[in-house]
Amino acid sequence: MFTLRNKARIAKGIVLHSNPLYVQFYITARCNLTCQQCNIIYANSDVRECTLSEIEKIAENLAEIGVAIVLLTGGEPFVRKDLPQIINAFVRNGIHVRMQTNGLASEAQLEECVKVGGCDISISLDTLYSGLQNSINGDFEGSWDRAVKTISTVSQYLPPEQSFAAFGCVLSPDNIEDIEDVVRFGTAIGWFTSLVPIHVVDPRTPMNFRTYDDSIAFRPEHYSRVDALMDKLRIMKGQGHLLYDSDEYLEDIKRFVKNEPIQWRRKNNQCCDSPSLYFAIIPNGDFAVCCDHRLPGHGVSTFSPDFPKIYRDQAFKKRVTDVAQGCIGCMYGSYPEITITARYWEATVERMKVFLSKPPVRDWPLNSDKLNEIAVSIRKNRLSEMGSPKVEEISQSA
Repeated sequence: MFTLRNKARIAKGIVLHSNPLYVQFYITARCNLTCQQCNIIYANSDVRECTLSEIEKIAENLAEIGVAIVLLTGGEPFVRKDLPQIINAFVRNGIHVRMQTNGLASEAQLEECVKVGGCDISISLDTLYSGLQNSINGDFEGSWDRAVKTISTVSQYLPPEQSFAAFGCVLSPDNIEDIEDVVRFGTAIGWFTSLVPIHVVDPRTPMNFRTYDDSIAFRPEHYSRVDALMDKLRIMKGQGHLLYDSDEYLEDIKRFVKNEPIQWRRKNNQCCDSPSLYFAIIPNGDFAVCCDHRLPGHGVSTFSPDFPKIYRDQAFKKRVTDVAQGCIGCMYGSYPEITITARYWEATVERMKVFLSKPPVRDWPLNSDKLNEIAVSIRKNRLSEMGSPKVEEISQSA
């Protein structure tokens, strides 16, 4: 899946911390959903979107500074009709592309994106219960069905042997009991699962990605359930279930939900690795420290001809680090996991196994009926293990 050039950039970044392994590019703030845990559609609505020609220049600049992977996200990136051309711009420059979607992608869009080199996709999935998923997505009826249809379409076009597919799963008090089932579902169809605990912030001190809805924050009565879940997920991963998250990361989820200091930054003076290993780009092309923090003052455009020179300047890096050092820390998945991969040997080995070993067995393609059948079977088995009297009713809540 990764080209030799990608692998060389990844290896160099892990060993030397000298080039960004990963960039999150928020190519749009537009979205068809209003998910309860997300604030980004409002946070980035104050800026325009880059043109395709500007994105082509961004791709050239990122290649020049050694970026290995770019995540195309939003909002919902598939609202952009030029997404295949955007993907192609990065692929032409030797950068591995990960696509992200909530299930909006059409079959024609997915087919075209795969044709131009998009062989890595993440789909939002938080539960196997359609009603709960619709509620999490902002009370949008049919959002579960759309996600299942997109999973089916991906299985038709993504090459089983040379691709990566994952569920982005937000852990909240509403779905603590459902996470194991999502991991089982992903494993059954050859998809990994990656967790992000819900982030809540006081609206008086806004941070771009974090929700203001304190009613969905973790509370003391949830702590023991989260601890038990993280312990169970570690066991499941050891048994071969396709959970992407490192043990270090899972332990920090326990701390994060209790508002305790997280530990994944401890090998870097309690600071993340922006901009050395990762950073973000907002829709207008400006550099951002991460999804939560922009640079104060005058913005720095990543499509500017001078961006590679600016990026390498020590004064610029200090400007970024000053912001990062003031952050309380996040658990947004990609950023912590890249630091953990680069700084913790056990996690490095674990990642190498994921991406250098043979991919999981994938009995693709899968139609929507088959996917729903698998989901119902997993839910029934879980309820049966719990001795629930609702086993016979479960197929009606698919």
